[in-house]
Formats: sequence, C-alpha cells, structure tokens
Amino acid sequence: MLKHFLPDQHVKSIFEITPESLKEKGVKGIITDLDNTLVEWDRPSATPKLIEWFDNMRKNNISVTIVSNNNEKRVKLFADPLNIPFIYKARKPMGRAFEKALAQMGLEKEETVVIGDQLLTDVLGGNRSGFYTILVVPVASTDGFFTRFNRKVERIILSWFRKKGLLTWED
Repeated sequence: MLKHFLPDQHVKSIFEITPESLKEKGVKGIITDLDNTLVEWDRPSATPKLIEWFDNMRKNNISVTIVSNNNEKRVKLFADPLNIPFIYKARKPMGRAFEKALAQMGLEKEETVVIGDQLLTDVLGGNRSGFYTILVVPVASTDGFFTRFNRKVERIILSWFRKKGLLTWED
C-alpha cells in the first residue's frame, strides 16, 4: 500500500526538472500541480523564473497542463496569462483529471510525468493512474487549511521512507 505514495523521483524544486532530463525519459508532457509546487499557495501569478521555465518547456515541445484541486478563479487567474491549459477542482488523487489532461495533450501515460508537492494527492493519484511521478519540496512552509491535515499524514509516510532509505532530502 505505501508503494502508492512513493514517487519515482524527488527534487527540491521544479527548476531541477529540465527539458533535457525529461526528453531522456521520452517525456513529452507534464501534468503539474499549482499551489506549493509551482508557486506559493497564496501567490496569484508566476514568478519571472517560473515563466522562463514554462517557456523553456514550450521551446522543447514539452506540453504542460496544470491540474489543481483549487477553484476555477484561482487556477484561471494563474494559468490564463501564461496560456497554459488547466483543470480545476480536480479531486486528486482520483484519476479522472489526470486522464482528462492526458487526452487534452494528446499523449500517452508513458510520455507524461505528474509533478506535485503532496504525497496524498499528486503522487498517490499519479501512481494509481500509472504515471511517472516527481515529488517536489513545497515552495512555501505554510499551507492552505485543507492541506495542513495532509501534511501531518505525509510526515509520517516520509519518515518511514527515510528510515527505509527510499527518500532523502532535508526539510
């Protein structure tokens, strides 16, 4: 059961994920979470560095779709100025939004990665749906109300993974 929470890869930041490293894996598409994965949960728009990251993916023909459990207003406000497709109220870890994003990009699961900062939504949902998953360290040390509970459960799972030598990074 815990294997469903284990990401295929973990990085400290979205910026460690490069088009070159993705292409080596045959990846042509990214399904990414928004809050605390790309920007802080309370930051309304992308940073210049993140805009550059998106542009770099686009130049390398890697599609990006944002899949967020947040509401339409929040996700649209962030994604529209960047011209990035999105799915809101995704109900992760349920698989329907992942499948919808895949269909929108016209890609196969083997060509797509799921990136997120939460084990209980992003990694679990991506793994259960058969995607390669990448866990990133949350960009903010604070969370929205509903995420706080998930973080407590995550700490227990992450601690177990660390003890088994399956995941390593500093908090």
